[in-house]
Amino acid sequence: MSTQEKIWRDRHGICHVEGKSKKEVFELMGYAHGKDRGMQVLLMRILGQGRTSELLDSSDETLEIDKFFRRMNWAGSTSSEAAKFSPEAKEVADAYNRGLNKAFAEKIPWEFKLLGYNPEPWRTEDSVLISRMIGYLTLSQSQGEMERLLIELVQAGIDEERLHELFPGILGGLDIDLVKKIKLQERIISPASLWNIAAPVMMASNNWAVSGMKTASGMPILANDPHLEVNRLPNVWYEMALKTEERYGMGGTMPGVPAILVGRNNDLAWGATYTFMDSTDSWIEQCKNGRYLREPEKWLKFTEREEIIKRKKKDPVKVVFYENNHGVLEGNPYDDDFYIATAWAPSFSGAATYNTFVKIWDAKTVREGMDILGCIETSWNFVLADTQGNIGYQMSGLMPKRRKGVSGFVPLPGWEGKNDWQGFEKPEDLPRCFNPECGYLVTTNQNLNEFGKVSPINISMGPYRSDRISRRLSEKNEITCEYMYQLQHDLFSTQAESFMKILAPLLPGTGSAKRLKDWNFEYSADSEGAYLFDRFYRELYRAVFGEHGFGRDAVCSLDEHTGIFNDFYINFDRILLSENSLWFGGRKREDLYLRAAENALKEPSRKWGDSRKLILKNILFNGKLPRFFGFDRGPVTIPGSLATPHQGQIFESAGRQTSFAPSFRMVTDLSTDANYTNMAGGPSDRRFSKWYCSDLDNWKKGKYKKTSIDSGQEKLPFK
Repeated sequence: MSTQEKIWRDRHGICHVEGKSKKEVFELMGYAHGKDRGMQVLLMRILGQGRTSELLDSSDETLEIDKFFRRMNWAGSTSSEAAKFSPEAKEVADAYNRGLNKAFAEKIPWEFKLLGYNPEPWRTEDSVLISRMIGYLTLSQSQGEMERLLIELVQAGIDEERLHELFPGILGGLDIDLVKKIKLQERIISPASLWNIAAPVMMASNNWAVSGMKTASGMPILANDPHLEVNRLPNVWYEMALKTEERYGMGGTMPGVPAILVGRNNDLAWGATYTFMDSTDSWIEQCKNGRYLREPEKWLKFTEREEIIKRKKKDPVKVVFYENNHGVLEGNPYDDDFYIATAWAPSFSGAATYNTFVKIWDAKTVREGMDILGCIETSWNFVLADTQGNIGYQMSGLMPKRRKGVSGFVPLPGWEGKNDWQGFEKPEDLPRCFNPECGYLVTTNQNLNEFGKVSPINISMGPYRSDRISRRLSEKNEITCEYMYQLQHDLFSTQAESFMKILAPLLPGTGSAKRLKDWNFEYSADSEGAYLFDRFYRELYRAVFGEHGFGRDAVCSLDEHTGIFNDFYINFDRILLSENSLWFGGRKREDLYLRAAENALKEPSRKWGDSRKLILKNILFNGKLPRFFGFDRGPVTIPGSLATPHQGQIFESAGRQTSFAPSFRMVTDLSTDANYTNMAGGPSDRRFSKWYCSDLDNWKKGKYKKTSIDSGQEKLPFK
């Protein structure tokens, strides 16, 4: 069989590869990634290496982005991780590298020729780097932002009672007086700016599996729709179908990584969402003369790591990072003071994750899949379903073992040895579930600690999306793929329903107030009620937490420049929905609601969709080229809200528009050998390819295409 016969496209442009062995199909995967997504792969590597100023753009903002990645040092220790690969994982990685480098040898993306960049060969170490970036994304950083918020609130004088109300049950070990001594540095770079180039911003996702006892086919159905930034081209996901003589695998891949991250094989399907496992901790370090304190009265010297950042047409910049066993220090230890040092548990990960994804190709049962996927070092919620009729849930990730009584949310004294990590929890002790009686499993980034022997989550998203999905699954039997499609597009907000139970009786029955009062809690594009409620909700939390809390300006800044109110809204909603709270400043809840509503209803109402439009921008040119060149597409209207199953967030952050919506939708019925999918984009990052945005119309209309391993289907040339 010639190469042309081994790699081809179906009528939707999805790449199919066929080979005799796993090694051969993953070599062809590398080749496909290089041909269809070569720009994306190389941009991700440049970004992760902290070389954007050197190779692309020497602006001051780009310099700060490079400093961030040099600080994280994800490109470090990749060789030692690659050396730990199992023989099979090494064989697959080497094959993938050959395929990717073959594609680059044939043709380098023309954009890089314009920039004068001749890429170095792709190595396994580069794939390890990409896997760390995917594992971190934005949510881990947002968790760090929330922990930083705690420090800032303490230093702003917020009393301990209100802190415990905002962060219930997770403030063990908090030393108010010590936290007040911490000298915080300026935020290095906002999350929205950080991921401006090539890496995806991931804020949420849905996945669920339904047992055959509730489906029309009598076999499980699995659905997954990762919520990432969609105002980017190409889409971060790349669909593929791989087939050997005995096995197949198909689903969503991320270029640069030789793995099917969400998808299915002959016997097993799996989907992923991000979980809010706390794998990032900070310690307070007392510093003096370039040293840090350890018990009993020992002053140890930091390791100094010097990085030189080259800049196009500008002088290079030297940056020094100070490190110890608690990670990288935020500050200069030669300026005597108290600083924080921060570590992310999977910073030196890679080998176990790759060994895992090689094994999942051959996994046949949910039990087997749970044991395999639980060993992934970064944190995810996996739901699984198999052809034997089973469904299951497994959390993955390196969860630090901490001393009793602390959650990892509070910065602790670094000089006390009892506060150090004591290794990591076992995967089998993380939250997991097998064949629940109700017949379905749902994860939407909510708190899932109830399923584990340990509690990895201390803050999370609210349960609104999972409540809505669970409600609809519980009330329906004979479930079909079509029902799953409807659920992935569900625009009903149980969050709004909860707030309106309080607000509706307070509203008059005329004008805009009546339109809000009569609203059906659905965030459809033509809804005026959704627009009015969103205005009310923002007025409410800005009033409650601004006037008697952080200060109005601080709340506005958090709202506009961080993901705190978008990621961790449940912490704030618990207070806003309570009958009484210290945060109310002695005011009645109903008075606060009515005042917020009056302010919200002063301006004319609009349709929700009028404020939910965005442009999908090419990740390299980022809207800098005239629209008629065709690199950018849109405007596209995004319905939904942060609390609807079809999430639809669009907001300005750090002066840049960003979005979170279902980037890729997948549904599969285990009674068949097919996936049903759509995505916001297409298979190729080549602007002049017919496959650049070939699936966008399906995505907008909610139409699903079929991918299957069918020898009888039409084969189009891969070019």
